[in-house]
Amino acid sequence: MSLPEPFAPDRHRALIVVDVQNCFVTGGSLAVPGGETIIPRVNQLARGFSNVVLTQDWHPHNHLSFAEYHPGKQPGDIIETRYGPQHLWPVHAVWESEGAKLHSQLDIPHARLIIRKGCHQDIDSYSAFTEADRQTTTGLAAWLQAREISTVYIAGLATDFCVAMTAIDARLAGFTTTVIEDACKGIDFHGSLAAARADMLDHGVILADSSELLAATV
Repeated sequence: MSLPEPFAPDRHRALIVVDVQNCFVTGGSLAVPGGETIIPRVNQLARGFSNVVLTQDWHPHNHLSFAEYHPGKQPGDIIETRYGPQHLWPVHAVWESEGAKLHSQLDIPHARLIIRKGCHQDIDSYSAFTEADRQTTTGLAAWLQAREISTVYIAGLATDFCVAMTAIDARLAGFTTTVIEDACKGIDFHGSLAAARADMLDHGVILADSSELLAATV
């Protein structure tokens, strides 16, 4: 799908860079295949935005989503929680750990905000806007609205989880939302990538290529 016309003026748009962290690239505890390959493109895109937000998964060591804290469970299993089904993962993005750090090749010194999500031991968080209980907010929507930002572009990891949920929640919060697909990478867990793309489109998210965005900023 093509980008909306006319292209949003810079002060009314933001780039959200989702979870480009050591644990989600090759060699990490929850590696997205080829996750590190998007970094040069993300850096290039970010240079065209004065408003850039970075997000980080930022979990306590005994986080609810870690399979090893549920006897008899393995990564990929699903448990029931007070807010519904919860996918279990390997230990990842433990706060202050090397894996939780933003990747060293991410070069966006002008980023204005870092959103840390998943900080509560008993609530997971994929979206940069709202945690998995669908009640606990990160404050990102209010921050964007206070700056009169109406349009967001999203890049990062992983397409079918944190990127997709961030994009859907951005739409639910009233933002015109574009996911830059070639600046994202997915896990594709049992068809999750196709399902996430369909869900994003159903919510009115625009799926675009970075070449369209870069051409529009010239």
